[in-house]
Amino acid sequence: MKLESRSPLQLGHQSKSVHMLGSHCAQNEHGVSGKKKKLLLASASLEKGEKLFKKCSSCHNYEKDSANKVGPNLWNLINRPKANVDGFAYSKALAEYGGEWSYEELAEFLYKPKKFVKGTKMNFAGLKKVQDRANIVLFLREQAENPVPLP
Repeated sequence: MKLESRSPLQLGHQSKSVHMLGSHCAQNEHGVSGKKKKLLLASASLEKGEKLFKKCSSCHNYEKDSANKVGPNLWNLINRPKANVDGFAYSKALAEYGGEWSYEELAEFLYKPKKFVKGTKMNFAGLKKVQDRANIVLFLREQAENPVPLP
């Protein structure tokens, strides 16, 4: 499923400028700069996100009311407060981090979890490709009774 009617959002650490509907985003040492880091949700694929989730499924469930595994259940993740799944023992670092899982923060976390939250227990190297992060974030967005509107 392509969401061409949506505005493109881009988040990531790319070494080159990102082309977005005829414009370019400036770069800084951390990737795309600007007030908001954005994610390419406009061209994201649910099918590719579901396929990518297989990397996550050994540690996470995403279905409503499913049990935690090594990692917490990811049902209704977008805009959910961080470290709030009952019965899951989060790292002190993530528990104290605060805030909600926005599209941008989730994609940033998925880039390099241990860099985003130093001290996290999540033992995953991360997803380097911007489009992979967009695909999985779109997939996770859909795992909710009422998915959060796309930005």
